[in-house]
Amino acid sequence: MAIRARGWRPPPPPLLLLLLWVTGQAAPVAGLGLGSDTELQIERRFVPDECPRTVRSGDFVRYHYVGMFPDGQKFDSSYDRDSTFNVFVGKGQLIAGMDQALVGMCVNERRFVKIPSKLAYGSEGVSGVIPPDSILHFDVLLMDIWNSEDQVQIHTYFKPASCPRTIQVSDFVRYHYNGTFLDGTLFDSSHNRMKTYDTYVGIGWLIPGMDKGLLGMCVGEKRIITIPPFLAYGEDGDGKDIPGQASLVFDVALLDLHNPKDGISIENKVVPENCERQSQTGDFLRYHYNGTLLDGTFFDSSYSRNRTFDTYIGQGYVIAGMDEGLLGVCIGEKRRIVVPPHLGYGEEGRGNIPGSAVLVFDIHVIDFHNPSDSISITSHYKPPDCSVLSKKGDYLKYHYNASLLDGTLLDSTWNLGKTYNIVLGSGQVVLGMDMGLREMCVGEKRTVIIPPHLGYGEAGVDGEVPGSAVLVFDIELLELVAGLPEGYMFIWNGEVSANLFEEIDKDGNGEVLLEEKKQLCTEKFSEYIHAQVASGKGKLAPGFDAEMIVKNMFTNQDRNGDGKVTAEEFKLKDQEAKHDEL
Repeated sequence: MAIRARGWRPPPPPLLLLLLWVTGQAAPVAGLGLGSDTELQIERRFVPDECPRTVRSGDFVRYHYVGMFPDGQKFDSSYDRDSTFNVFVGKGQLIAGMDQALVGMCVNERRFVKIPSKLAYGSEGVSGVIPPDSILHFDVLLMDIWNSEDQVQIHTYFKPASCPRTIQVSDFVRYHYNGTFLDGTLFDSSHNRMKTYDTYVGIGWLIPGMDKGLLGMCVGEKRIITIPPFLAYGEDGDGKDIPGQASLVFDVALLDLHNPKDGISIENKVVPENCERQSQTGDFLRYHYNGTLLDGTFFDSSYSRNRTFDTYIGQGYVIAGMDEGLLGVCIGEKRRIVVPPHLGYGEEGRGNIPGSAVLVFDIHVIDFHNPSDSISITSHYKPPDCSVLSKKGDYLKYHYNASLLDGTLLDSTWNLGKTYNIVLGSGQVVLGMDMGLREMCVGEKRTVIIPPHLGYGEAGVDGEVPGSAVLVFDIELLELVAGLPEGYMFIWNGEVSANLFEEIDKDGNGEVLLEEKKQLCTEKFSEYIHAQVASGKGKLAPGFDAEMIVKNMFTNQDRNGDGKVTAEEFKLKDQEAKHDEL
């Protein structure tokens, strides 16, 4: 166990939908076993002696349940499907009562939960399954719990006095293990097969959590490694013994480790003079390569596919020798990496690569970034008067050239002969560009470098921007129209009339329409607002559809939705006294 080829994923199982229909708002949890039929009631029927962790909002849980009506009639059961129910807690994926009832549970704890209708399916029920206004009883047994922020947990319970060497990435190891789920159920054991598990560590032969959990072990050491599912077999399981979203516990005893003595060799071909940063573990690289054997026999090339090879480095996504050989490179660098077989494809080989073959990679690094990178801003010119700086909500007009790090031009507003116009902070551009345009003054010129997670991501833009590409924008800000305070789409520039409604309702009939209807003299709302803007008394948020803003303002005032605003409905937004808004 604990092996899975990277990139393989079985098809997802069908979703269980019964408990995913949400009604109402979550109410406070009632005391254990207390309360009336209108309150949530919880009875803890079994609590394990050891409970290192309990369910919190945001956790992912796997549990079995039997759902019954108060008369004991069963309406649903996970046991009947021979599958646990798997769901996030506190994210609206469950009925409100179950969301509350699971909080505080331990693995192997059993609870009996009584959920009132208002925290279940309410007055509508579920057609053919749950009658309206039904009180529901659930017998719940928690099997597993994890959180997306979890990491591999390691507990060493025996360590020999002498430890001359510990497991490192690319070591070959032999070990015994028992594999269980969090509830203690055994799913696999090398002891039962009376044969050690033999593997390389840190080059993708193991699930990521085991790769991490074995590092640093001594021969003779015994440790327990607890692995969350996203570092194990994930949402699909292994298709056999391990269900989807299962946390795994391995009790490991290390018997042997070794490392072949040969290392990779590196020959630098071209190193750029300007190299502000070299690649490090955890970086994501895009590079081209030609792959040959030592005798020059060609076996693969990214150039032939007209697409770079894109990967994280130092994390086992590529063969160990390439993982090492790609460290310390500069953008634009060309180097030759020679990889011995135990750091390549080993005794078995792969595809058209013979077993135990030395591999030669001639690579050209196009770009790299780290998921923790932010944007980089370099200002090349600022006008003498640079006191008014762009901020969220401002309407900007600017020119730009967009290119890749290797200089490949992607797009240019100068070539198109028109500016690019946006409202800053409104999601009209990628996040990195939104960040790069902040605190900029009219006339300023700057270069903004945007990593892909703040640009167009892994997918890129088909035919325009490669996936996972770092982008370079040369920007010149030409015009800035100040936006309104956050949360406002219209403001008054001066004092607001105490008789504002009467000013709009000129005919005094006590009602105002959005647009004037035939044969009616009623003052129309939109005409009044536009007149205030034209006279400078009011201001609409720049860069947005003015008619849509006015329509939304009218709709906000038309509280009963009858198409007209009366004096009783008419109110000013009073959250900001200096910028009243309709």
